[in-house]
Amino acid sequence: MTQLMSPRITWAVAKRVLIQVRRDHRTLAMLLLLPCILMSLLWWIFADVPGNFFDRVGPALLAMFPFFVMFLITSVTTLRERSSGTLERLLAMPMGKLDFLFGYALAFGLLAAVQSVLAVGVSVGLLDMQVQGPVWLLSLVAIADAVLGTALGLFVSAFAQTEFQAVQFMPAVVVPQMLLCGLLVPRDQMPRALEAIGDVLPLSFAVDAMQELVSTDETGQVWRNLAVVMCFVVVVLALGAVTLRRRTA
Repeated sequence: MTQLMSPRITWAVAKRVLIQVRRDHRTLAMLLLLPCILMSLLWWIFADVPGNFFDRVGPALLAMFPFFVMFLITSVTTLRERSSGTLERLLAMPMGKLDFLFGYALAFGLLAAVQSVLAVGVSVGLLDMQVQGPVWLLSLVAIADAVLGTALGLFVSAFAQTEFQAVQFMPAVVVPQMLLCGLLVPRDQMPRALEAIGDVLPLSFAVDAMQELVSTDETGQVWRNLAVVMCFVVVVLALGAVTLRRRTA
C-alpha cells in the first residue's frame, strides 16, 4: 500500500540531509561557492571584450550553473544512499517514496536558495551585471533552476548503478539542454527540428526568464516561464517516485 506524504516525515528527511551536508565541508563549499566562482571567472574572461558580452551571456549562465551543480550533487548523493543500503532502511520505516523525494527536494531547495542568492548577489552587486527587472525575481528564477536540477538529479539516479554512471547522465541530460537553450545560437536561428526540441526543454524556459529580466522590466513572461519550470519540477519528482528503487541491483 502506497504511503501518503506526511509533512513531519518529509521535514525529518530534509533535516537529515541538511545535517549531512553541513558535516561535509567540501560538498557544502561546492554547493554554495562554485556558481559564484564560475560567474566571476566568466566576468574575468570577458572583462576586456568590447560590447558588454558578460551582460549578454551572464544571465543564461546564471541559470545554468546552479542547475548543473545541483543535478550533479543530488544524483550522486541519492545513488550513494541507495547503494549503501540507507534508502532501503529508510523505506522500511513508515515513510513513502514521496516523503523521501520531497524531503530531498526541500533540503536541496533550501541550499539552492542560499546558493542562488549568493550567485545573484555576486553577479549583480560585485560584477555589475545589468538587470532591468527586479533583482529579487532574478534570484527566484535562479532558485527554481537549481530546484529543477535537484529534481532531475533525483530522477536519473534511479537509472544508475554506480556514482560514475550517475555522472555520465550529465552529458545525456544536462549538456543537450545547455546547447539548445539559446545560449550559443538563438533558438529561432537553429534548424527547425532543433528549435522545436529546444522550445520544450525546461532549461530553455529558465534561460528565457533570466534574459527577460535583464532586457526589460516587464515581468509577465518571466512569471509564465517560471511557472513552466516549476511544473517540470513537480512532474519530474512524481516520475522519480515511480522509478525510485530501494537498492542498486
